[in-house]
Amino acid sequence: MAATRGRRGGREDGSGHDEQGRPGGGSKAVSAGSGSMDGLLATKEIVVACGPGGVGKTTTAAAAAVMAALRHGSKVLVLTVDPARRLADALGLDGIGNTEHRVPDEAFRSAGLRPRGQLWAAMLDTKESWDALIRRHAPDPQTRDEILANPLYQNISGRFVQSHDYIAMERLYEIHSASDYDLIVVDTPPTRNALDFLDAPQRMADFFSSRLLRWLIVPYRSRLVNVATKPFYQIADRILGTEFLADISEFFILFQSMYDGFVERSQSVGRLLSDRRTTFVVVSTLEAVPLREAEFFAEQLTSRRLHLGAIVLNKVLPDYLREPEGATVAESMKEMAVELAPRLAPCLARVDPAIGDPDQVARVLSEVADSYLNFQVVALREMEERSMLSVVPDVLATVPFFDTDIYDLAGLVRLGEQIWD
Repeated sequence: MAATRGRRGGREDGSGHDEQGRPGGGSKAVSAGSGSMDGLLATKEIVVACGPGGVGKTTTAAAAAVMAALRHGSKVLVLTVDPARRLADALGLDGIGNTEHRVPDEAFRSAGLRPRGQLWAAMLDTKESWDALIRRHAPDPQTRDEILANPLYQNISGRFVQSHDYIAMERLYEIHSASDYDLIVVDTPPTRNALDFLDAPQRMADFFSSRLLRWLIVPYRSRLVNVATKPFYQIADRILGTEFLADISEFFILFQSMYDGFVERSQSVGRLLSDRRTTFVVVSTLEAVPLREAEFFAEQLTSRRLHLGAIVLNKVLPDYLREPEGATVAESMKEMAVELAPRLAPCLARVDPAIGDPDQVARVLSEVADSYLNFQVVALREMEERSMLSVVPDVLATVPFFDTDIYDLAGLVRLGEQIWD
């Protein structure tokens, strides 16, 4: 698909221009908040969707990928590293795993859609990705087989601290390096975990060069225990057992043989994230707690010199709730509920005699008016929260609160159209 990637402008060099001298995706100045998701995704190769949990991040990432496949004619992959499995259901797939699966054309046709490009989906399988990493970077077949057979590796490869976050970055780098896709949209875990997602490569490299690791493996590598460390190992032997410590030592000795590869890949991943072909999209609602978390992450991105392409504000109440005329209607309806009820009750009784009681109608009218006024307060508060955003990206998009959950391609397109233009 190198030719396809070239259709989007080719790879950029450090000058901000592609191989043919044309302006790259990051060279065009865009005033804050004036861009569109359409234009943003047309100039990027990686989009990392991040934000708090429960704000529609997974569906927003999938919707952006669907729209790029529909409108740009691109080969698009949406890769989720969030353990939740909502993505497969929304895309009409029986299940997705580490291997990319194409969303069939029939799924689009069933939703009344005709994509110009292709949409693919994958979900990170931590254990499978680690095994592939070992096979790729082990210095020789014997080391590879010994790591894969090591009991400690088998037990912790899917649960090791930083394992999931680190391998997610490895998988992203691997897929992007293969140049099979024009655009990769990554759905990350919730916000605070997403910081681990960004830091994991360097933390993993730091761990394999740490003093703690040297304490664990040096005595077993040299078979000599000096006076300073002997008490530690005597106690550890009694608590954990010599066999367990030997497994630990063997595992890390074998792993250190790939240390240079870890460091090199960590640096490559860092360059990829800061590349002008990569952008971040922060998803949130306008509720106080998730919005503060989203702002925190947006500030972290800018402080790390990573490109904050968009903030998507999800589940926003409709504009009409802020109109003063609506409040006037609601207040009048509440004041006149008793007067209006006798006129409305006969009409309702024709539908069902049980709902024709004027007193009940008056109570409902009053409650509906109160509810509208309460929603207006929330809508005005949302507008105030939006105006106080501390970080303004190239694109600031809002998505209304939908009446139904998004569970299929048609729903993803409905959401995507809200953020696209």
